Amino acid sequence: MIEIIGPLTPGATAPTGKLVPLQKQLIERLQQAILSGRLPAAALLPSSRLLAAELGVSRNTVVIAYDHLAAQGYVIADRQGTRVSALSSAALRNELAADAAFAPPALARRLAGFAGVSLRPVREALLGAGTPALDHFPLAVWRRCVERALQSAQPRALGYGDPAGEPVLREAIAAHLRIARGVRCDGAQVVITGGAQEALNLCVTLLADPGDVGWVDDPGYRGARAAFRAGDLRIVPIPVDHEGLAVPANAWRTHAPKLVYTTPAHQYPTGAVLSVARRLELIAQARRAGAWLIEDDYDGEFRHTGEPIASMQGLVPDAPVLYVGSFSKTMFPALRIGFVVLPRGIVEPSRLALQELLRGGHRLDQLALADFIDSGEFARHLGRMRRLYRERQQVLRDALGRHFAQAPILGGNCGMHLSLRLPPHIADRKLVELAQAHRIGVGALSRFTSDGGAQENGLVIGYGNTSADEIPGAVKVLARLASQVARTAAVRQ
Repeated sequence: MIEIIGPLTPGATAPTGKLVPLQKQLIERLQQAILSGRLPAAALLPSSRLLAAELGVSRNTVVIAYDHLAAQGYVIADRQGTRVSALSSAALRNELAADAAFAPPALARRLAGFAGVSLRPVREALLGAGTPALDHFPLAVWRRCVERALQSAQPRALGYGDPAGEPVLREAIAAHLRIARGVRCDGAQVVITGGAQEALNLCVTLLADPGDVGWVDDPGYRGARAAFRAGDLRIVPIPVDHEGLAVPANAWRTHAPKLVYTTPAHQYPTGAVLSVARRLELIAQARRAGAWLIEDDYDGEFRHTGEPIASMQGLVPDAPVLYVGSFSKTMFPALRIGFVVLPRGIVEPSRLALQELLRGGHRLDQLALADFIDSGEFARHLGRMRRLYRERQQVLRDALGRHFAQAPILGGNCGMHLSLRLPPHIADRKLVELAQAHRIGVGALSRFTSDGGAQENGLVIGYGNTSADEIPGAVKVLARLASQVARTAAVRQ
């Protein structure tokens, strides 16, 4: 046997430096000999006593190895002794051993829709969109909320919770939304998710079937397209203008949707606000067509002029609207807590599905967040962030006015970013590529379009994660890089 498996090496170490026990060495040697065919099917292995004597190890080492191999099905132990199992033919073993010659199985066809996505903004860099001012988050207050949640938690809080989320957090979110966003809801309608993206995925799972039509705004949030694509929906891009989603007159007849995604309070990335006339028309048409509207309240909490824009969901009673939100921008992204407010009529029919789809995790974080909201700390934090972002936006506007005087600025009354239209000869993706090398994380406006940018060329510029002192210098670098891109384009022509 020793000529088949080789001698064992006392004190042998793995590449990590850890000692490899003799029984583990023996198990691996026997496995390799069986898989390679050196120990063929039905071959009788030596008794544990004989093999131990041959290898110079304790009999217990061999017994443990044989038991382990039997548990995995490599060998069969009976009254006649320990024999090698009939694993596979020699030809199949040779085929499996040559795995380098085989390509992995094909991915799902739907993944082709993600092809060409590149140059994502570097959100940790200057002017990256989508990241809040993390250094201004009241970490000490949050720590106390977490500690209180830990101190008051019973052992059952360590198990699975309500699939829809902790009731105390659902009630806290509902109370906040009724006052701050004008949402018509109670805690029973709120479902806690792992961020807004999971909420979008849940909406698709609950309300649409493969092949149904889904409308998305164009340019728009790529996460909505990803959710619709994952649900095998037929995606129809709907253009956006200064009043938000601009539905063509015949679209309800020619491409009747099952789901419509929209960001009424602050369209991403253009910053447009969906007018009340269009909101009412959208609700009315959805009712006639039997469609559902997904209202993503992206950045709706950060209104910089006048009163906050109220939700579309609360405009009329029993609107066919699913209201989606998260705490990634208002708190911090790593929290990974989002929510969806279901229409009252589908709460009960969805209950069994939610029990299968969700597991009610992150319970301590949810309890801490409920405390943070109920104590008034969340509202105070939002107030501080509105003032901070208002100041940073004005600094960014001034800097863009100096260095990009001819480029129109989109949006500006809400949120944590501005968009800047660029002339065609300054290719936004090339500019973004150069900016990333300087740790400037702006995004390319063309990335957010359905056609790859044929109609849009510009920058999505965040100010949430960049101090007012850093903004002017970063914009100056952007202007220099834009001139470089323009010169290169002129030479090529």
